Amino acid sequence: MDSDKTAGRQRVRELAQQILPSGDFAGFFDAVYTGADGDSNGVPWADLEPHPLALEWLQQHAVQGQGKRALVVGCGLGDDAEELAKRGFQVTAFDVSPNAIAWARRRFPDSSVGYQAANLLEAPAIWQQAFDFVLEIYTIQALLVKLRTQAIESIARFVAPGGQLLIVCRGRDNNEELGTMPWPLSRTDLAQFERAGLHETSFEDIRDEDQRHFRIVYER
Repeated sequence: MDSDKTAGRQRVRELAQQILPSGDFAGFFDAVYTGADGDSNGVPWADLEPHPLALEWLQQHAVQGQGKRALVVGCGLGDDAEELAKRGFQVTAFDVSPNAIAWARRRFPDSSVGYQAANLLEAPAIWQQAFDFVLEIYTIQALLVKLRTQAIESIARFVAPGGQLLIVCRGRDNNEELGTMPWPLSRTDLAQFERAGLHETSFEDIRDEDQRHFRIVYER
């Protein structure tokens, strides 16, 4: 399985080199899901379970969502969205890849989650300040740097007054090189959320032997 995942990561990096320089991130993500052909090993970020750092935070804070609306950005195959639905949220989950959305619907045919294909940079106006809880994992770091500000502003607009945004991303120091895709985010990158009208209420720098993650909470 590890070798399959490694091969999947290599294929995705090749697709990124072929497609992303044109700025066609929608085409890139859809090519990833299409090329995987139903095998999650072909989607490096798809572990078929909620992201552990998001799940840990939800458990630590005993998050319950009865009577609240949640939005999952770049939902992929749906595991994080399903976790929020289990906690009582009315969940909308979107991905730019129609193939990802179709795959998620096949995995969870009886789900209460509203899965939709949508472009983060052209999100429906009805979503503006409409969600009590917004979850973003790994989407921003997969976009070209020139698209980050627009993506961050779009995500910030989803958060309702009094609502929360939970971000999980790969992290780097402000002066550290970007490296290869997925491109980690710095505190300077993330400060754009505050310029977009949110305020940071929690920041964690989480490190293990191989990776460094940031887990951040913002509120409006």
